[in-house]
Amino acid sequence: MRYWIALALFTGIAHANPAIDMPGYLQVSREAAAHRETRRVSEDEFIRMSREPGTLILDARSREKFDELHVKGAMSLPFPDIAIESLKAAVPDLNTRILIYCNNNFANAEGPFPAKIARASLNLSTYIALYSYGYRNVYELAPLIDLKASKLEFETR
Repeated sequence: MRYWIALALFTGIAHANPAIDMPGYLQVSREAAAHRETRRVSEDEFIRMSREPGTLILDARSREKFDELHVKGAMSLPFPDIAIESLKAAVPDLNTRILIYCNNNFANAEGPFPAKIARASLNLSTYIALYSYGYRNVYELAPLIDLKASKLEFETR
């Protein structure tokens, strides 16, 4: 009996959880990274695309930061709330064009857009999550923009 317990602990069987899949996450992250390479857009492209019918601007920051300041017309869906049912309700069509931005797109705006370390940028997590759920028509605001010099329109809630 001790042998089987030791074997289970050694192989990780004792801690298996079918609702958490690190190898799958790493695989989809690699796929999403390759897909993302052609989906990073300039500020001008982001603005142009945002004005086209059927386009959704998604803000995955906390509701508090969203309420403080966000791109005009953006929808709030905080990253912790991105889940099967919330995505189905918010964006039922997997082909919807989704534009994303995050804290690390804006400089000189520590209040509403507090900086994260580059490898923990919310754009990365959001892009990977949307890709994981089957959304492929996702575009990311690419540059770092001084908030005071931005051409984007912002609003508060």
